[in-house]
Amino acid sequence: MPSHTRTPDQESIETATAVAEPPAPENNGQSFADRVGQRQWAPASAPFGGIFDTVAKVSVFEGRQGRQMTIKFGQGRPEDKPSHAVITRMKEAGYRWDPTDRIWAYPVRPGSVVRTRIEAERLYNEVCKMVRLEKGIEAEPEISR
Repeated sequence: MPSHTRTPDQESIETATAVAEPPAPENNGQSFADRVGQRQWAPASAPFGGIFDTVAKVSVFEGRQGRQMTIKFGQGRPEDKPSHAVITRMKEAGYRWDPTDRIWAYPVRPGSVVRTRIEAERLYNEVCKMVRLEKGIEAEPEISR
């Protein structure tokens, strides 16, 4: 009889299999970021998609992983630069010119995400009206979302 077969009256020989136990929690359930004191802020779950006025060529959107609201005029080129009155209004609202990305940006802080989005859309509407008046085009924006 071959060695690998056994008869019903023989006991089976089982080998023990080593099972790794999960490591004991050394960090009390804290993430690495919490332990080193560098917890990163995550943006809200429903990001603001953005709006673009196709006639005035003004857009508003959330940029840099949700950490800033952005208003952009045209493609950001020198010929797309808004009037002095529009620039003054942008500065009054707390927006700052970012020459690298050619946008007007306002930081989104963790405790004020929704409020910042609402204020950004209001400013966007106001600025679009100003640009449309300056260009002599109809008052109703043709927007795409």
